[in-house]
Amino acid sequence: MIGKIKGVLESKNTHQALIDVNGLCYELDVPLSTAFSLPEIGEQVVLYTHFVVREDAQLLYGFSSLSDRDVFRVLIKVNGVGPKLGVAILSGLNASDLKRCVELEDVSALVKLPGIGKKTAERLLIELRDKLGAVVTENDGLGEMEQAAVALPEESVEQEAEAALTALGYKPSDAAKLVKKSFEAGMSVEDLIKQALRSLS
Repeated sequence: MIGKIKGVLESKNTHQALIDVNGLCYELDVPLSTAFSLPEIGEQVVLYTHFVVREDAQLLYGFSSLSDRDVFRVLIKVNGVGPKLGVAILSGLNASDLKRCVELEDVSALVKLPGIGKKTAERLLIELRDKLGAVVTENDGLGEMEQAAVALPEESVEQEAEAALTALGYKPSDAAKLVKKSFEAGMSVEDLIKQALRSLS
């Protein structure tokens, strides 16, 4: 089991990171909160990981905090929630927000995420009710998306936001509509994505 990776960040986008560990490069799928907390290319990075082995693939998932990784492991044990959906959930809701969502039995906050219908949302609330307290402490995951705001041309900001929403599971046409509806001059990619997700509630 690969539990943590420390190395040099070779490349990154809104859903993946490539990390060089002594000449061996690991490709990791990451949620948006982790993607936006990554350092600049060429700098040292540490990610907590979860390794998934399937018949047709070996996949490595990376998280900037231990609590996000542990919440991911809880999520994928829920019936009907695989790694891809687990990453989508943690892209729309950080660990603390998910914990509050479960405590308040807020179905509406879950169904706005791609791939989550009402039945899946209700199942999540029931199965996570007594499981998140031990892995999420107060303030875990807060502010991660604000840590790495990068100034980009407006066109690039919109394109990055569309790519991120598409990676989360939204149809490209729906992602484009959400971005167009939510974009305001001067927005960072992070702010645009969060506004687009909020507009669904």
